[in-house]
Amino acid sequence: MSYVDGCVIAVPTAKREAFIQHAKAAAVVFKAHGALNVVECWGDDVPEGKVTSLPMAVKLKDDETVVFSWIVWPSRQVRDVGMRKVMEDPRMQNGANPMPFDGQRMIYGGFEMILNS
Repeated sequence: MSYVDGCVIAVPTAKREAFIQHAKAAAVVFKAHGALNVVECWGDDVPEGKVTSLPMAVKLKDDETVVFSWIVWPSRQVRDVGMRKVMEDPRMQNGANPMPFDGQRMIYGGFEMILNS
């Protein structure tokens, strides 16, 4: 069964185009190292909660938008090897593709896919 890396981030709204360019370049690298699909979703209807919510989770500021993203891999094994290669890839090193957001507020994790219908 496939494996999914997912994340939620806060991106400065004014940097939407810079984020899109960053995401496109990163997707090429992820796919070169085994990813099947890379999805980036710009928040459109993401309500603030009273107890918990996506905006609260990423400490969203007034001038930011929530982005929900995921990468589909063929398996956890392919993901583990591929992710190591992505992090070592020169296209992701030394500011080659800087993140236009605060990576310290990124929420991420790896998930075993149990349903895809």
